[in-house]
Amino acid sequence: MTFLRRPWARVTETTTCALLNLGQWRHRQEATTREKLDAYLAACAPLDRKAFYSAPPLEPIRESETLLVWPTPHPSGLEDNDRASAWLQLCPRGYAAPTVLILHALMSVNDNGYRRLAAKFNALGWNAAFLYLPFHYSRRPHGYLNGELAITADLIRNSEGLRQAVSELRQLMAWLRARGGREFGLYGTSYGAWAGALLASLEEDISFLALLQPITDTEHAIWQSPAGATIRHLLRRQGIDPTMTNRHAHLTSPLHTRPAIPPERIILSMGAYDRIAPPDRVEALAAAWNGARLISSPQGHFGYVAAREMFTAVREIIA
Repeated sequence: MTFLRRPWARVTETTTCALLNLGQWRHRQEATTREKLDAYLAACAPLDRKAFYSAPPLEPIRESETLLVWPTPHPSGLEDNDRASAWLQLCPRGYAAPTVLILHALMSVNDNGYRRLAAKFNALGWNAAFLYLPFHYSRRPHGYLNGELAITADLIRNSEGLRQAVSELRQLMAWLRARGGREFGLYGTSYGAWAGALLASLEEDISFLALLQPITDTEHAIWQSPAGATIRHLLRRQGIDPTMTNRHAHLTSPLHTRPAIPPERIILSMGAYDRIAPPDRVEALAAAWNGARLISSPQGHFGYVAAREMFTAVREIIA
């Protein structure tokens, strides 16, 4: 049935992108104006990544062996979203064991598959930590779909949500270090892989990086991806063009940074039929990162083949 994979990928992506664009149209009145974006970009221009993704020590609201809740260091003004949450799944060694940070995809609706993935890592002697990314799960404001507010034509909210994610991951890593953690891995999918790629440029004790179909090129995501058709239409109505959005790439594009991890411990997965994170963009990231390992799977942006192949590759690294 291999011959059906390409047309099936096209149908799946076309349908999903249509739903994403419909959801983005719902927020058309929230599109960033040219004036607001220009002021935001000017404020961010002098910042480097460490300053933009600053991460003061977290102060728990709830703390147990399986759940941690704390205030985000970069509030959005939406109460639900501003309460960071992460569940922990420890192996028998407890906090002294290495921990893999598992980062979910955009609009992920449940964590069942991620809990099974965490159990696989537990069996290999690794703890697992799963951060609810901004506007997802318990952080979803009432009246909205899971992740609906994470990516819209409100570019400032998009950027600040990504900022929350990376900063909160840095806080979580510091919290785990204080309890004996000394080694980390990162396993991210799509939107989560985007945040993970940025995190890896800021933290030096990440021993492996596994990114499934990461959003690597922010300019492509806005101006070329089929998932961004409504966004770019709304931005153009506001007089916003690529010359403006590119001014923020030094803070939000993985292509503009390089992790400290040796390239042989970085695995990038790409879908052969993916139009959202197309193979040439993932290949460009691998080249920018000094030759990270590439895995190509016969699927589009959505599917399970890549995840199976990725875990096999990760297991070889950490065994």
